[in-house]
Amino acid sequence: MKLFWLKLIAFFSPKILFKLAAKEQDWDSDKIEAATKLFSGAQQIDFWPSGGREGRSLIITLDNKMALFFYQNGDTFSYDGFEIGLYENGEVTVFDSIKNTKTPFK
Repeated sequence: MKLFWLKLIAFFSPKILFKLAAKEQDWDSDKIEAATKLFSGAQQIDFWPSGGREGRSLIITLDNKMALFFYQNGDTFSYDGFEIGLYENGEVTVFDSIKNTKTPFK
């Protein structure tokens, strides 16, 4: 019976379904909404992996106008802030040389 209601909610209001899933995972649904709004509104998303003396980092640019910065913090990446400006197009083959096919999905 529960599956029927979940399918019904998913059909009529996927947003409510995501809020329920977030609640079950003990995750703030406002974060999901903010991320969805930020990324779904972008026409172009580019990734800029980089490295240097201070370790690995990643820059994500949205529509060549906003940059989100992440730095490696041990075995994870942490958010480091954002900038607004004009940015170049990224290289669409940036991930082609990655040989590790590990994914976060179980």
